[in-house]
Parts: sequence; C-alpha cells; structure tokens
Amino acid sequence: MNKYVSHPWHGISLGEEQPYIVNAFIEVTPSDTVKYELDKTTGILKIDRPQLFSNICPTLYGMLPQTYCGDRVANLCETKFGRNNIVGDKDPLDICVLTEKLVRHGNILLKAIPIGGIKLLDNNEADDKIIAVLKDDALYGEWDDISQCPSRILERLEHYFLTYKKSPTSKSNKCEIIEIYGRDEAINVIKLASDDYKENFIK
Repeated sequence: MNKYVSHPWHGISLGEEQPYIVNAFIEVTPSDTVKYELDKTTGILKIDRPQLFSNICPTLYGMLPQTYCGDRVANLCETKFGRNNIVGDKDPLDICVLTEKLVRHGNILLKAIPIGGIKLLDNNEADDKIIAVLKDDALYGEWDDISQCPSRILERLEHYFLTYKKSPTSKSNKCEIIEIYGRDEAINVIKLASDDYKENFIK
C-alpha cells in the first residue's frame, strides 16, 4: 500500500489504454488568474507566474505523466518542417482538455481522449500541446478528431499560446505555431514523448 501521494510526473502511469486514452494531470483551469505549474523536483504545484494580462487559458491545461519532450519530439519537428537546431523543451508533454463541466481547481487527475494538437515552437524548443476531450463528457466526449472542433475554440487556444508569455510592449514573439494537427499525429507525438521519457528516466 502506498502511504504517500504519487509524484504526478513520475509516479503515475500514462494509462493502460494509452496513447488512445491517457491520464492527464491538470495544473490550470479557465478560472485561474495565476499560471500554476508542476514543480518537477517535488511534484507539488507551484505558482509559475501571475497572469499579468487578460490571457486566460480557455481549457483545462496540464501535462501527461511519464512523457518527456526530448530528441524524438524535436526530430519529428525538424524532419517534417525542414527546421534546424530544434530541441525538445525537456518538460512533460502538455495537454489541453475540453469539457462542458466547470472544473474550479487543478491538481487533479482525469482520463482524456486525444483528438489533435498544436505544434508550438518556443524559442526553437518543440513544445507541443495535445488537444483532448474529457472521457465520457456529455458535450465533447464523442469527438475523435480535431476536425470536429469549432474554429473559434482553436483560435482561442492559438491566441492564448501565442500571447501567454508576451507583454503588450514586446517587440518580438518567440512563440510560433507551425501546425494544427489531427488525432493520428497526436497519437504519434504521445508515443514519441513516452519513448523519450523511457530513455531519459527508466534505466
């Protein structure tokens, strides 16, 4: 019997049905005005930064346990788009989860079904955002591909990720979205991030 809370990144599996249904650890909700992030050493949520401006994440936002954006995730981006000097951001793979339910706080675990993703480059670091729906959600639960997602939802996500690190006085934007992709690519990215994790953390 485990007497202690499992580390959300290392102590929880990606799930028995992964990569088609995955465990997701939620850090931030649409009601948060502070960006929380998992402290990778302790496994405790920490304040990453207050949101200084009106850019609030429009979905539940968190990470996939036992994934890592390393060489495989970066090489996929380099090969597919002919980019050079791309590296993984060395963090767990991020996930955005759509649900009709009002979830008021993070630090929770849920089951999500990947339907697509956003290929984001942040200062030449591959920082993919998997887009998923909450399993059995009454409104979104039957979606199985990003093509079913209304354009306005995707536009809100794109706007958030292009502006969440940028101040109004910034002259440049280091974040760049180079692709919105569907379910098959999302499954591939999750597999690669899982393999990157195994290579870096499982001996």
